[in-house]
Amino acid sequence: MPTMTRIANEFLSIEVSALGAEMQSATTRDGVNWLWNGDAAFWTGRSPLLFPIVGKAPDDTLLIDGKPYPMAQHGFARRREFSLEAAEESACRYVLEASEETRAAYPFDFRLTVEHRLDGLALTVSAEVENRGTVPMPFGCGFHPAFVWPLPGATGRPHTVTLDNGGEPERQPLEKGLLSPHRLPSPFSGGRLTLAHTLFDNDALVFPQGAGTGLTYAAEDGPALNFRFENLPNLALWTKLGAPFLCIEPWHGTAAEYGGTRELKDRPFTTLLAAGGHTRFAFTVTFPH
Repeated sequence: MPTMTRIANEFLSIEVSALGAEMQSATTRDGVNWLWNGDAAFWTGRSPLLFPIVGKAPDDTLLIDGKPYPMAQHGFARRREFSLEAAEESACRYVLEASEETRAAYPFDFRLTVEHRLDGLALTVSAEVENRGTVPMPFGCGFHPAFVWPLPGATGRPHTVTLDNGGEPERQPLEKGLLSPHRLPSPFSGGRLTLAHTLFDNDALVFPQGAGTGLTYAAEDGPALNFRFENLPNLALWTKLGAPFLCIEPWHGTAAEYGGTRELKDRPFTTLLAAGGHTRFAFTVTFPH
């Protein structure tokens, strides 16, 4: 079994697995776990990290400088064992570095650091990427946390996602897991979306642009989770049909476009990190009192 690390303060307790540096639970002091439990009947994920791609590649194959490499959906980091670099009472940091095995699929010398840190009722999950090589490094990075739906104590109540910016971003549908070139009208009205399972009949709702840097996931007259995003311009919402969870997915990078290039550096919103460079992505979720 992978190593587990527990961090806690007077308000929250978080468990993180060394496998994928993936959060396994997020429990408030009343004993309520707000994170999806990974029930295999629906989906075994809980809060996977997406790296070095977000979404699918055509035929699960990337081109890097014209050379093909195998790459499964959402990349390999979520299936890799990370090393625990540091742990304290309210924070832990895991690291994944390039190896012979990762270079067979992604020929770059990277260092990926994932930190979970508590501050009162807020949890910040960050990913820092360093290019230790001598050439520019293309990649996508994103988060995929799943929270219970309905929220605790709110069974039977309408649930909403409300964008801080009041936006009505266009939706870009998925076609065989890839981004369709078509755009669909926004399901948001005045920044507000009332959730229904039928919204996900054709896979995730993907908003490549315009969703802003924060949102609230809430039950009517019930609990709410508030989110803030750092360097994550893309947003997706997803659930398995009929499953009791909602994934709130901030990304920097998306799936390849249907009928488009297989070249990694040309995928939408790909980061091209200079040799010796580093960059950071993060989301913060604040839990109810």
